[in-house]
Amino acid sequence: MANARPACKQVAPSESKLRKKIMTAHVTMYSTGVCPYCTMAERLLTAKGIANIEKIRIDLDPAQRVAMMEKTGRRTVPQIYVGDTHVGGFDDLNALERAGKLDALLQAA
Repeated sequence: MANARPACKQVAPSESKLRKKIMTAHVTMYSTGVCPYCTMAERLLTAKGIANIEKIRIDLDPAQRVAMMEKTGRRTVPQIYVGDTHVGGFDDLNALERAGKLDALLQAA
């Protein structure tokens, strides 16, 4: 009995920690079907609780590619918008996440 340990109290995680928060920010992503950075961006946004991402496949619609280039001034995908704010590509999105600024942007949109 000398080595008996006191009983550990098990604490259930709070319900808010168990439930993934769903964000309703409107996110638009210009992408292609074989773009690994598009996939990584989608995974990051999904992990942040974004339920719906409007994906515009520029490989299927050349007019959308032209529209993307005119709107963003860039040719590469993904090109991501949160609301009306042009975030840029995956590297830009990930930089916002690392800097702790992505949540605020998603909540404000």
